[in-house]
Amino acid sequence: MSTAEPTTTESRAPAAETIELSVVIPCLNEAESIEIVVAKARRTMERDGIHGEVVVADNGSTDGSPELAKRAGARVVHESRRGYGSAYLAGFDAARGTYILMGDADDTYDFTQLGRFLGPLHDGADMVIGNRMGGLRPGSMPWLHRYVGNPVLTGVLNLFFRTGVSDAHCGMRAFRRDLLPALDLRTTGMEFASELVIRSSKLGLDVREVEIEYHPRKGESKLSSFADGWRHLRFLLVHSPTWLFLVPGAALVVLGALMGIIVMTGAEFIGRVWDVHALIAASLTTIVGTQVLQIGMFGRAYAAYYLGEHDPLFDRIRDRLRLEHGLIAGGLVLLAGLVMCVVIAAAWLSRGFGELSEQKLAIIGMTLVVVGIQVVFGSFFLSVLGLSRRDAPSDELAGGRDQKSHQRS
Repeated sequence: MSTAEPTTTESRAPAAETIELSVVIPCLNEAESIEIVVAKARRTMERDGIHGEVVVADNGSTDGSPELAKRAGARVVHESRRGYGSAYLAGFDAARGTYILMGDADDTYDFTQLGRFLGPLHDGADMVIGNRMGGLRPGSMPWLHRYVGNPVLTGVLNLFFRTGVSDAHCGMRAFRRDLLPALDLRTTGMEFASELVIRSSKLGLDVREVEIEYHPRKGESKLSSFADGWRHLRFLLVHSPTWLFLVPGAALVVLGALMGIIVMTGAEFIGRVWDVHALIAASLTTIVGTQVLQIGMFGRAYAAYYLGEHDPLFDRIRDRLRLEHGLIAGGLVLLAGLVMCVVIAAAWLSRGFGELSEQKLAIIGMTLVVVGIQVVFGSFFLSVLGLSRRDAPSDELAGGRDQKSHQRS
């Protein structure tokens, strides 16, 4: 995943008076529609009495789109580094409005409906996301996106981050511009849409939805269904240590433990009694699961300490457990394994190093030794991660939101 800070080749124009709304539109070779989109946004703001501006973030167009946008009344900024997210970051940096409304340049979104987004923002919402599913026009969305891609990715997003949105990849959204430092948006590609929702959810923002229409696009689509879909899914996974590491790791540990119990008790499973080879598999499964669990804890610790993310579960664990607790737990497991190994070695020695009849106990002992060592050094590593901490922009936001809630009450 590449990240970049936005760069623009045009400086911001001085603001003569407060601008309420900045409509930011990314553009890459949209000559067929850019004038139409800019004109719709400007006419709607004039009609509704909204003091606003239209900012077109051009991403290297070669078809005259920037000139057409200027002619239609937009202010154009240029971003040389390609990418949906890069263009938006440049546009956000140039925006001057109290609120920012984002939407595509291909005329799929109806900018005459932008007033629907301002109402909830005036009512206290931090972000408003459009929901296209009830307003799809014929030919506006391929069946693969409508019935597979969007539902799956939206479902995964809601499962991982509990966002509660119905159309996570709707490109028409509005939010308070003063939230940008706390959102700390970085991605440069199509996964930018997911990042905005995830960061909003993690910051506990007030996110609402409005129904909008979605129309067939004008011009050639820049979206690659499978490549961009994978980028979205990859982004969701790497930003959710719980589902990427903790859940699979816990499942592996439980599975390994159950396999070990079945073998050691001699119970029948699937019509047969399992022996030492199944116990080796159980040992491997438990060790791998323990390692994956630790990586998940490292990920959550890094996010809390260095990315400024609020993680209630990690905070509760950190408040109750210290390095010494991990060392004691790991030390006890390690000691139990060593004792088993010593007893087995002594029995083997007493038989003159003949046949080793305690193979199963030896596997259990070695497994405990490995897991104990992992826990001990993992506890040290978590302690190292906690040595350096800094106040993140989200901490300032949390304080501001608490004060805002207090004033409302």
